[in-house]
Amino acid sequence: MKIASWNVNSIKARLEHVKKWLETQQPDLLLIQELKGIDFPSSEFEAMGYQAEAVTQKAYNGVAILSKEKQVVIRDHLIEEEEPQARYLEIDYKGVRVINIYMPNGNPVDGSKYPYKINWMENLYKRLHELREEQTPFLISGDFNIIPNNLDCHSPKAWEDDALFRHETREYWHKFKNLGLYDAFRIFDQNPEKYTFWDYQAGAWPKNNGIRIDHFLLSPSLVDRAQNCVIDKEPRAWEKPSDHTPIILELESA
Repeated sequence: MKIASWNVNSIKARLEHVKKWLETQQPDLLLIQELKGIDFPSSEFEAMGYQAEAVTQKAYNGVAILSKEKQVVIRDHLIEEEEPQARYLEIDYKGVRVINIYMPNGNPVDGSKYPYKINWMENLYKRLHELREEQTPFLISGDFNIIPNNLDCHSPKAWEDDALFRHETREYWHKFKNLGLYDAFRIFDQNPEKYTFWDYQAGAWPKNNGIRIDHFLLSPSLVDRAQNCVIDKEPRAWEKPSDHTPIILELESA
C-alpha cells in the first residue's frame, strides 16, 4: 500500500500538478493539505479512479483524501465545538485509521496565532491518546508545521524563534512520539539535508535551504508493516510548484 501526503498550496493552482503526479506514482491514498477554497474538484479525481473526501474553507486551509478504494469518514474536525478552520480529516481505509492534518502555522508568535496552535496541538494529542488507548492501528500525516530537530532544517539559528521550531512546539512533537508513535521517515533515513519545504524567497530551493515539516507518524502495529518512507523532491522543481513536495510511505498489506 502506497500512501502519500502533499501540501499543494492551492488545489486550484496545482490541480494539473496533482493529476500528473497521480498518473506517475499511482498511490493508494493521497492526503492533500492547504486547498485554499470551498470548491474541491472531486470529479477530476473520480475520473482517474479515486474517491475524494474534502473538508474545505473559503480562501484558506482545507484538507482532502483521495483513495483508490472505499474510504469511510470518521471525523471531519478535531475540536468538538464548532471549528472555524478546516484542518482535520480522519477516515477508515481497509481497517487502518488514516488522519490528515494541516496544523496551524502559529506565526507571529506574539499574537493570537501561537496560542491557537498550542491549543490545536493539545487537542490533537488528546485524540491520538484516545486512539492509542483503543489500540486502533493508525497513521497521522500531513503538514505538521513542526521542525522536529536541528537535523530537520538548514539553519537552526535562523528558525529558533519561529513558531515551527520553538521549544513549546517541539515538546508536542515529543509528546506525540511518547505515545509510542514512530517518525516513519527517520526509520529509514537519518541523513541531514532532507527537507519537504523550501520557501519561494531568497533562492531557498536551488540552495537547498529547506525544512522538514511534512511527516508520517505511525502507531506500533503499522511500524511492523512499514517498508519505506521517502521524500519525492521532483515536483518542487516543476514550473509554478507548491513550496512543499510529497512524502511517500509504503506499507505491507495486512
